[in-house]
Amino acid sequence: MKKLALILFLFFPIILSAAGSVRIYGYIYTPQREPAEFATVQVIGTDNSTLAREDGYYELSFPITDTATVLFLYTGCEPMTVKLKANNPNIRKIIYLQEAVTHLSEAEVKVFAKQTGTQDVLDFSKIKLIPDASGGGIESLLSTQAGVSMNNDLSSQYSVRGGNYDENSVYVNNIEVYRPQLVRSGQQEGLSFINPDMVSSVSFSAGGFEPKYGDKMASVLDIRYKKPKGFEASVGGSLLGGSAYIGHATRNGKFTQLHGIRYKSSNYLLATLETEGVYDQKFLDYQTFITYNFLPKWELSLLGNFSQNSYLSIPEELSTTFGNYMDVKQFRVYFEGQEKDLFQTLFGAVALKYSPSKNLSMNLMASAYETREEVNYDIAADYWLGEVADKNDNSQTEENTLGVGNYHDFGRNSLHALVVAVAHRGEYSFKKNTLEWGVSLQQEKIKDRLNEFQMRDSAGYSLPYTDGDLLMYYNLYSATELNSYRTQAFVQDRLRLGHWSLTGGVRANYWSFNRELLVSPRLTVAYFPQWKKHEFGFRFSTGYYYQSPFYKEMRDTVADRLGNVLVQLNRDIKAQRSLHFVLGSDYYFKLQGRPFKFTTELYYKPADRVISYTVDNVKIVYSGENDTRAYSAGVDFKLFGEFVPGVDSWLSLSFMQAKENFDNGEGWVSRPNEQRYNFSMFFQDYFPGYPKYKFHLKFIWADGLPFWAPNTAVHTKHNSGRTTPYRRVDAGISRSFVRGDVAWLDRAKVFSVLKSINLGVEVFNLFDISNVASYYWVTDVYRSQHAIPNYLTARQFNVRLSLDF
Repeated sequence: MKKLALILFLFFPIILSAAGSVRIYGYIYTPQREPAEFATVQVIGTDNSTLAREDGYYELSFPITDTATVLFLYTGCEPMTVKLKANNPNIRKIIYLQEAVTHLSEAEVKVFAKQTGTQDVLDFSKIKLIPDASGGGIESLLSTQAGVSMNNDLSSQYSVRGGNYDENSVYVNNIEVYRPQLVRSGQQEGLSFINPDMVSSVSFSAGGFEPKYGDKMASVLDIRYKKPKGFEASVGGSLLGGSAYIGHATRNGKFTQLHGIRYKSSNYLLATLETEGVYDQKFLDYQTFITYNFLPKWELSLLGNFSQNSYLSIPEELSTTFGNYMDVKQFRVYFEGQEKDLFQTLFGAVALKYSPSKNLSMNLMASAYETREEVNYDIAADYWLGEVADKNDNSQTEENTLGVGNYHDFGRNSLHALVVAVAHRGEYSFKKNTLEWGVSLQQEKIKDRLNEFQMRDSAGYSLPYTDGDLLMYYNLYSATELNSYRTQAFVQDRLRLGHWSLTGGVRANYWSFNRELLVSPRLTVAYFPQWKKHEFGFRFSTGYYYQSPFYKEMRDTVADRLGNVLVQLNRDIKAQRSLHFVLGSDYYFKLQGRPFKFTTELYYKPADRVISYTVDNVKIVYSGENDTRAYSAGVDFKLFGEFVPGVDSWLSLSFMQAKENFDNGEGWVSRPNEQRYNFSMFFQDYFPGYPKYKFHLKFIWADGLPFWAPNTAVHTKHNSGRTTPYRRVDAGISRSFVRGDVAWLDRAKVFSVLKSINLGVEVFNLFDISNVASYYWVTDVYRSQHAIPNYLTARQFNVRLSLDF
């Protein structure tokens, strides 16, 4: 008996180790040496798994008898395995993942990043593949996302869940950027601020976003520019313009620099418009991003931008037909005059980052944004409106004259805006928490000069007609200046508790113009159940979202007896307020061995103190008063995955309502950006037998937008209509010649510095569908108003070439 006790005593530690557990912990980093947030850590052959924290830290304990293999998975990276033995109960492993290399003929292991909030990380590598007439920016990727609507192929502006273009925040390296204020049509637009060649990561939220993002009610687009690892460069061109960028990093990585230049001309596309004439649109943009680690824990960075957009339009003639099969009308206009616009923007930001440890980083930032905008037009026209005699006759013979007249549009508008800001942001990770905070002070100086009028003459009578006075159809004058300050602050914490993730915090904003203090509490809860047969993720977000007026929203108008409209700033205006409720789920599954992700989001966003507005093309005109209340509600679906092995595609479907109530007896009426349904798709495929040749297709079918007759005091059901549905198909074929895969590229010395050559052929508006941008209103001899459609671009071809070094 004593011998047995002695044997058990001697072998007891061995027995414990054989039936014990192992703890593995450490950090996971991406190929860019950034934390691999929510990377999957799993013991192969078991149900034991966990997710990495926001700072990349992971920890997993599990029983082990002899050996075990731990698998590390992260989107866009090669899977990595680590073998463990039972002789070491505590193992610290720092994991550096490698970038994934896709081979069509090999099996690929892919895992989707777990989404703990409404901020969705987008794969921006597909940007250059998406056929897009507006210039192929980040917005072309957004146009096919659930909840996003774009109905103007000449514009990069987008609407999210019934909101307007001004309700979307855009951040580049934690600095908010702005869009031009005086743009009236898509023809005037250049490219957006974001240079896709310089982008490192893209994330987007359609509502319910975190407190660290600013005071807008609809969406957040968060862009991070990259730090090159060495030398890299690219140059490309198409019939719409060109771009080039160069990146460089020193051997020790302490100094990095990126420089990008873009040029765009829409003359080729504008030639397809129904209005014949001379169009000359030129956009030039230069950006730079420089970083310097002058001390081990200190980094200095500079982000700079200069852009200039000039637009000249000399319209000559327009002839169009409209109506239905039984009532076809024809409208002809002969123009005289021109429009000449100029938009110039300067932007600069300097940031100093101090990281005393891996868990703590602090930033001090200073930025300045300046825009000078001039819109000048003086156009007269004679028009004729009539019925078509023979509806089946292609010549469309005129039969009955309904109206003749002329009009004169005049405008001399200028705006100078300067926004200067200083800010501090910090982040601290401890235990299972990630704490973020920030505070900023911003000064806004705006000088606005508007002088517009429109005269209409129908059958010799000026409209509107009176016996005693000669009245203008429309007249606007403004000479206003604004100098105000905004103070903003936020604090938020993300807590990981097992399979739960909680993000909560508060945001505050004070504006000196109306002396209003805004406080916005926000909360997001995410849960990842560990079900054996199905992999799901659930999340719920709620909170208050205020949108303090910037400038256009506060411009109130006062009319005198003759109809002259004077602009004044409304000092009693309040921030618009919205309450978000967003419930979402992600379902991860495999179909025929290929990974898919199906996302559903339900949302309800009531709002009060809303400032009503109208939209004409891309021009937004606000009432300048908190005169309505509103709500948006709907559901979004998105299916993402490999419909074809080796390439990603996705489908998005949205249903929604966006209503407002002026409390005038009309009840709830449609908001200007209500698109009740929206289906979009981006699809990729390989040509049978020729896998190097890829086919790309972007398809959008969306509900038409509401519109109202001009000079309507408020939106009413009786004066409303809807444009025809927006339908568009853009298609392209591409071929990439990559060094190592193409023999002639490897042999040719002249191509020794090239990494790849990319060729593409695109067809915009493949089915030549006439989509409506806006309406021109004409009054006939019977005093009836006719909405004459102004169509967007027709079918057009494009060729593009890019070289990567």
